[in-house]
Amino acid sequence: SSGINAEYGEDSNFVLELTYNYGIDKYELGNDFLGLHIESNQVFASAGGEKTADGCLVLKSPDGYTFHVEDKTVPPAGPVAGITLASTNIQKTVEFWNKILGLTIFEQSESMAILGFDKSQAFIKFLHQPEIEHAKAYGRVAFSVPFSELADAEKLALENGHKILTPFVTLKTDGKADVSVVIFGDPDGYEICFVGDEGFRELSQFDPDGSKLLDQAIAQDKSNEWFAKKGISKSSA
Repeated sequence: SSGINAEYGEDSNFVLELTYNYGIDKYELGNDFLGLHIESNQVFASAGGEKTADGCLVLKSPDGYTFHVEDKTVPPAGPVAGITLASTNIQKTVEFWNKILGLTIFEQSESMAILGFDKSQAFIKFLHQPEIEHAKAYGRVAFSVPFSELADAEKLALENGHKILTPFVTLKTDGKADVSVVIFGDPDGYEICFVGDEGFRELSQFDPDGSKLLDQAIAQDKSNEWFAKKGISKSSA
C-alpha cells in the first residue's frame, strides 16, 4: 500500500492521511464518519453542492465521504474546522473522550457533543444514532501529544476498563526520528492514536515536492492495466 498526508500548512494543522492499497477498487463505507467541516469562502465560492438550511454546502468526494463547507474566512489555524462522528451513547462517548483522553467539552446535549483540546484547533462533534457500522472504510483519529503523557494515558484507560488496541510502543525508523504511539478503542469502537509529539514533528516536515511526487505516483500507477491483462477486476474491501 501507499500513503500520503494531505494538509493545509505544516505540522501545526489538521492532517488527512490517505491510504491507497494496490488491488482494492473501493471500500465499503459505514455510517460512522458523518463529515469533515471546512471554513473557507474561497472553497465555498468555487464548489457546487447541496445547501443545508443554515447555508452550508454539502459535498461528496469520489469515494463517498461527506464534506461540509461554510462561507467563512479561513481561521488562523487553517480551514479544517473539525469532523463529525456518530455515537450510540453520547454520555459514554463524552466520558471517554473527556476523562480518559483529556479533551475539553465545548458543548453537550442529549443527542450531540462537541469536544476538542483547544478552541483554536479542530473539534470533534458527535451526533447520536442508534447503531454504528464501521464497515471497511474507516481509519482512525490521531493526536500528537507530549511523549511523557503516553504511558499515563494508557494506564488511565486500562484502569477504567477501556480497550488498548496497540500498547505503548516506540517504532524505530531507520535514519529518521523514532515515534512512540498508543492506540485506544473508544466505547463505539473508534480507533484513537496518541503519537509522541516530538518524534511526530520531526517526521511531519513539509515536503515542497509533495504535490509533484503524488502526481508522479498517480501517473505511474498501472494497476488497472495489470488487472486487465490478467482478466480480473480489483476487489472491494
